[in-house]
Amino acid sequence: MTWQPEIDELRKREELGRRMGGAEKVKRHRDLGKLTVRERVAGILDAGSFHEIGAITGKAKYDEAGELIDMVPTNLVMGRGRIDGRPVVIAGDDFTVRGGANDGGLREKLERVEMMAYELRLPMVRLVDGTGGGGSVKNIEQDGRTQIPTIAIWEQVVRNMSVVPVVSLALGSVAGLGSARVAASHYSVMVKDTSQLFVAGPPVVARVEKNYGKNELGGSAIHTRNGAVDDEAESEADAFARARRFLSYLPSSVHELPPRTPCEDDPGRSDPWLIEAVPRDARKVYKMRAIVEALVDRGSFFEIGRMWGRSVITGFARLNGWPVALMASDPYFYGGAWTAQASEKVTRFVDLAEIFHLPVVHLVDIPGFLIGLEAERSATIRYGVRAMSAVCQASVPWCSIIVRKVFGVAGGAHQNAGRYNLRYVWPSGEWGSLPIAGGLEAAYKADIEAAADPAARMAEIEKRLKAFTSPFRSAESFIVEEIIDPRDTRRLLCEFAELAAPLRTPGRTAFGIRP
Repeated sequence: MTWQPEIDELRKREELGRRMGGAEKVKRHRDLGKLTVRERVAGILDAGSFHEIGAITGKAKYDEAGELIDMVPTNLVMGRGRIDGRPVVIAGDDFTVRGGANDGGLREKLERVEMMAYELRLPMVRLVDGTGGGGSVKNIEQDGRTQIPTIAIWEQVVRNMSVVPVVSLALGSVAGLGSARVAASHYSVMVKDTSQLFVAGPPVVARVEKNYGKNELGGSAIHTRNGAVDDEAESEADAFARARRFLSYLPSSVHELPPRTPCEDDPGRSDPWLIEAVPRDARKVYKMRAIVEALVDRGSFFEIGRMWGRSVITGFARLNGWPVALMASDPYFYGGAWTAQASEKVTRFVDLAEIFHLPVVHLVDIPGFLIGLEAERSATIRYGVRAMSAVCQASVPWCSIIVRKVFGVAGGAHQNAGRYNLRYVWPSGEWGSLPIAGGLEAAYKADIEAAADPAARMAEIEKRLKAFTSPFRSAESFIVEEIIDPRDTRRLLCEFAELAAPLRTPGRTAFGIRP
């Protein structure tokens, strides 16, 4: 007598679970150009590494003799697997079962999978395709009552963000709690054309506003530009690759340190064109991303959030194999001025670096906060103060390269002046409380108005003042520590990464991160 009958029963139930919502619904799902949840899990994890948990959870149907006739699995596939050899926790919504809405056992599985990531100190990967919340209004008739909304998993979701890397991929029409799970991540991706994100979808919005198409209301063109989602992928495979690469720069939890990788790029490499990368005419723009690529290990820059807060570039990179968080100004947008959105981007990014012990490299060209009516209407100073506070609270090693402008209150936040940081200045650097052109007319108003030729007088004063703006004048008083040849920057940044490595301390930070 053995337990083989029970093992046979287990295998039967597992096979029923692998059918998902059935052949017809799976075909309809694939016809929309989307992978099934099991294909997604296989696509993002290392081959053969998935260990499923709760595979036979679902709604079973029995005959009069108590024998299993059929089973509809829950619409959440969860478990553990590996990405590039490192263990992760993964949860994927199954849209073929009730459109990813709440189903028997789903709530408990959601809670358990988030808890597993936290307790095992493993990255949390979410493949979101549905609501994943309280289900549809059909639940009212089915249950014979209504429920007060409660989100039992949310405490664990927030707790995870301060302990483990959290990645969420929006892979279909995502609404309600599903959209909240996407936003409550360190890194989120939508797939162009095939995924949407809503607080509420088009049918609900139509009752209070008007009819919208899915992409018109919540497509990736909207959310990757307003900061709700970090990046837009061309395909699901592209989204998987982005998620894998994001995790490669981070530790499995805050209790470890970001891993170093082998580097074949000479840390002493010097690109000759850097000496002319910044135009002498301060009104002309230049390509900051080209400078970034020249300074970091070749091919290592991974940009995050390119389409929003565009006057600030953020991403991960490596310097002689050491991972760093890199932030840079982009003069193509508002001359590099910090907008409300850019300030919010800085806050999130610096907090991310702080949580996961990544040294920060900041390439600086900040003319200040954006000014004007729209800047005031968007509460730039409110978001700017949050960004300044994030920089002030950061304790990770920090190195600033002043590429060009450092002006005003925002410029003052290029690093925390209250602690020691490395700082290097390119000969193109210029700084002050505000640019000469912006304050000259007010400061010398009486002198200019009294002149026979006010325009000539203003030009004369501007020329005289510019003689004092040379970075060498500041260096004489040790206002700046080192003026460097731009071609030496990579070597100095690699040295910074080496100096910073032993200073990184694993463990939880003094404050947590907010979604």
